[in-house]
Amino acid sequence: MSDAAAIAERVRAFVRDVVIPLEARDEAAEHGPAPELREQLQAAAREAGLFAPHVGTAFGGLGLDVRGQAPVFEEAGYSLLGPLALNCSAPDEGNMHLLEAVASPEQQERYLRPLAAGAVRSAFAMTEPAPGAGSDPTMLMTTARRDGGDWVIDGRKHLITGALGCAFFICMARSAEEIRHDEGATMLLVPADNPGVRVERLIPTMDRAFSGGHAAVAFENCRVPADAVLGEAGLGYRYAQVRLAPARLTHCMRWLGLARRALDIALDRAGERSAFGAPLLEHGMVQALVADCVIDIEASRGLIRTCAEVLDAGGRGAHESSVAKVFVSEAVGRVVDRSLQICGGLGASDDLPLARYAREVRAFRIYDGPSETHRWSIARRAARRRQCGQ
Repeated sequence: MSDAAAIAERVRAFVRDVVIPLEARDEAAEHGPAPELREQLQAAAREAGLFAPHVGTAFGGLGLDVRGQAPVFEEAGYSLLGPLALNCSAPDEGNMHLLEAVASPEQQERYLRPLAAGAVRSAFAMTEPAPGAGSDPTMLMTTARRDGGDWVIDGRKHLITGALGCAFFICMARSAEEIRHDEGATMLLVPADNPGVRVERLIPTMDRAFSGGHAAVAFENCRVPADAVLGEAGLGYRYAQVRLAPARLTHCMRWLGLARRALDIALDRAGERSAFGAPLLEHGMVQALVADCVIDIEASRGLIRTCAEVLDAGGRGAHESSVAKVFVSEAVGRVVDRSLQICGGLGASDDLPLARYAREVRAFRIYDGPSETHRWSIARRAARRRQCGQ
């Protein structure tokens, strides 16, 4: 058994024995689990030797590559609280990857090390209210201008996950008059206690599993020093690709675990419930629903593995992550929906977690690029390859 497979087995047991029994404490949360619950879960994961599986060993993690992360994140995702316990939930997991790849040694010590240790949380501030950047990041309206030795950021961000209670933001801002290709934007590290940044409000959303919720954030005359620039000024879009393709994939890994949980709940219910003279699992229509769930789960796992191999080989993974993101986000939704259907009225009630799962996974078809945007990108690449005779 490989190291990753062995860790995944340990995570499976940890989620079953430690995490799931604590889920009842999260049922009333509207904008993510309470900090006290997060601390308890993470302390247990540290003690179990399962903390930060994706982070390099130099920063206290287990140092798994992307292929190794896949089974571990899937097992963590079997509970909504599992990724939080292992400190591999969004947006922190993606921000850790970005900081490990791009940040200076000084920035890594100031921002990455406490983030990897679970001592703080973070937020990635790119999405804006209309007419700003959403699915089209080139519509970025937040600006960053030089003023002496500092940078001054002005603009508003929207639906920023984890903003409430985070220690710092990674803010994407326009730093040139025109954005061309992947140049013209800059990423800046902004401590949350900077007087020029404030969380204006938490936005009520259908999903509520993310710590710190989703917020509207204002940057007003937000002054940061030159060493706040992440990477090189003007190349923020290039660095965004360093973060976004792997982050799409790790979302897929985690939500696939929840799809498995939903199917297991449905199988248990169908095994104990009878109708029309036979257990539900003996009815052909129910068997078809179960089979389609298994097919979606297996196909999703294969696409995740393919993309992980490309990323581990040093590829950008833009195409592969788009394919995986579209298929897995929709497949997970189908699995949860079929599982709810198998459970009937009980599935639609809060006596089972399936109704909540349906709300949680639905948003995945929108964030990190909606399915429509990824399909557009996939089709354009297919056309270009055909024109080149490939």
